[in-house]
Amino acid sequence: MTVLKSVGALGVVGALGGVLAAALAVPAVSGAGLTAKGLAATFTDLPPAPREEPLSQVTRLLDRHGEVFAQFYTANRTEVPLAAVAPVMRQAIVAIEDARFYEHGGLDVKGTLRALITNSQAGGIRQGGSSLTQQLVKNILVENAQSEVERDRARAPSMARKITELRYALALEEKYRKDEILERYLNIAYFGAGAYGVEAAAQRFFSTSSAKLTLTQAATLAGAVRSPYANDPSLGRRQQARLKARRDLVLDRMAELGLVTGAQATAAKAAKLGIRLAPQPGGCAQSPYPFYCVYVQRELLSSPVFGNTPAERQRRMTRGGLTIRTALDPKAQRAADRAITARVAADDTEVAAEAMVEPGTGRIRAMAASKRFGNNPGNRKNGPRTTFNLAADVRHGGGQGFQAGSTFKVFTLATALQQGWRFGQGFQTPGALVPASGYRDCRGNPVNDPGARVYNASGEGKGGPHSLETGTWQSVNIFYMMLEQKVGLCNVVRTARALGIGRADGAALREVPTFTLGVNEMDPVTVAASFAAFGARGRYCEPQAILEISGGDSGRTAVPPSCEQAIERPVADAVNHVLSGVFSKGTMKGQSIGRPAAGKTGTNNGYTSAWFAGYTPDLAAAVSVGDIRGSYRYPLRGVQIGDSYYGSVQGASLPGPIWVRSMEAALRGVRSNGFAHPDMSRFGGGFTPGLKEAQKEAEAAERKPGRDRRARHQRARWNRGGHHRKPHKVRWKRRHR
Repeated sequence: MTVLKSVGALGVVGALGGVLAAALAVPAVSGAGLTAKGLAATFTDLPPAPREEPLSQVTRLLDRHGEVFAQFYTANRTEVPLAAVAPVMRQAIVAIEDARFYEHGGLDVKGTLRALITNSQAGGIRQGGSSLTQQLVKNILVENAQSEVERDRARAPSMARKITELRYALALEEKYRKDEILERYLNIAYFGAGAYGVEAAAQRFFSTSSAKLTLTQAATLAGAVRSPYANDPSLGRRQQARLKARRDLVLDRMAELGLVTGAQATAAKAAKLGIRLAPQPGGCAQSPYPFYCVYVQRELLSSPVFGNTPAERQRRMTRGGLTIRTALDPKAQRAADRAITARVAADDTEVAAEAMVEPGTGRIRAMAASKRFGNNPGNRKNGPRTTFNLAADVRHGGGQGFQAGSTFKVFTLATALQQGWRFGQGFQTPGALVPASGYRDCRGNPVNDPGARVYNASGEGKGGPHSLETGTWQSVNIFYMMLEQKVGLCNVVRTARALGIGRADGAALREVPTFTLGVNEMDPVTVAASFAAFGARGRYCEPQAILEISGGDSGRTAVPPSCEQAIERPVADAVNHVLSGVFSKGTMKGQSIGRPAAGKTGTNNGYTSAWFAGYTPDLAAAVSVGDIRGSYRYPLRGVQIGDSYYGSVQGASLPGPIWVRSMEAALRGVRSNGFAHPDMSRFGGGFTPGLKEAQKEAEAAERKPGRDRRARHQRARWNRGGHHRKPHKVRWKRRHR
């Protein structure tokens, strides 16, 4: 039947009067001041079909292997073409909702009258009076609503709404073929249990796809549409009993229409409901990798690339049906998670966080923290959970970060090598230093601090000769303060910035004499990406979590790495050569991942925080440890962390072992690659007056029986490196805490 025939059939309205009006669930037409002739004119002068916004769909986050690890949505929906819906599902929905769907032109007068008579005899609603096209219109108007007021208006049982709905239905019939209308209806309808559209409903109710629905399953979903809240199987047995009764009604109707045999309907009715509710996780709290999820979520909500306003970006994320492929490597993520949880307990106030970044691309492979993600019971401030993304900066959901400590010495080292310093080159250092002159920030202002006094080894140590290597391996504070003064504070700051360094809180870097000692608060993602540049021979890449976006209106868009050559390759090779010695001769001596690696410990004055940042040519990682209640108020001295007691926490005592264990596991099965050899013609041949003599004296004192205390202390200082002393560490079983 064409639309015109349906409109002509409206003449019956005048003949049937209030009977049909009641069937349409509106007041009598005459009561609205409309004659049958006027009503017919209303339906011949049709408006355009209703505007159809893209349906809200699920945005999914995929790891590097294409597996879903998180999703965001306003409505749990996945659109599918009609051909991907099982034929029995199409038959079931038409049978119960609009058996004459393929015969009428949008308004089924005969069906409406039959529904009125059936419902009157049954004493309740057993058949609907609205056509599928009318129901589609109602769903479109609800979907397009921008507020609860608009949604209520779209559902209001008023004559004005009903007539508008009918006119739009006739317009849709002019615009689309029947199968197109049915496809749109199956994708927009709400089936209950949080499932919008037939595909999400099939997954939610039966853990299957809409293409694989059986007769009983299809009848169940078709029965759910009429009253999706009253028949919601996720709410309990009473609702499931109602749903089964609706399913059996659908099966009877299908048999009545000859779509199935009586025997098939009887057998299907004898079957159990068979609900197998699949979880429908949404948001980061339900993701197995919540901190990585938060990073991606914040990236989507803060970047103008994904929309001009926060509201537009939020709408696109929760309604756009996007598929976002990320750089997350589950193997590396598990390695980081296990390494941290093996040493730091979730209910400790001391927290550890780690980020892993791929050199040469900036791809973030993992983000882990010792606490679980979420709110603590009773919204307590301290507990086993946190909503801060501890591995990231404030922009990506993190906190204020921790001072990076001696990891920042690498930027002074790189600056010195860039300026022509050579291996073995150095100078005499005193036991204490007052930065009273020689320090200027990048605006040219003097930033000297004549009231400060810097020591080695937290106040111990008599100074002595140091080269680039020994000053780095032993992490000598005064050596690096003096080196920074010689190469220029601003030059060191510029090197750090070129390597992506920025404060975790987004504020300007503190350009002060102790810059090289890491007074700026940092986050592991930023530090790991910076150190990854050395593994990539000076090529710095911005940290990257999102690799590709597909779906929505944009098709498929790859997100390329954002990289630049921050420092010369030979300079990076030279830095790698020096930092490799941290494992063989410096503060990490005795700890190894079984392949070439380089890195730098970081311990702050007063043990307020501790770090280790290291890398291979294939992977870089940074680990931070500090007290979540405040690093200055709660220094890492005399603390129980996990199952161990620490007299003081240093870069090599806790962050270092976490780094070693996580990197070993993350790189297992990856071919071992070494660093490029440094250009000795450019960097070799340096000299430090008195260094060889001091080393020989210390070695001789070490071999001498009954060696004196001072020599023993001197030798120990060469081995352990400045303030990075071997910690006092006792193990016992964790007691009740």
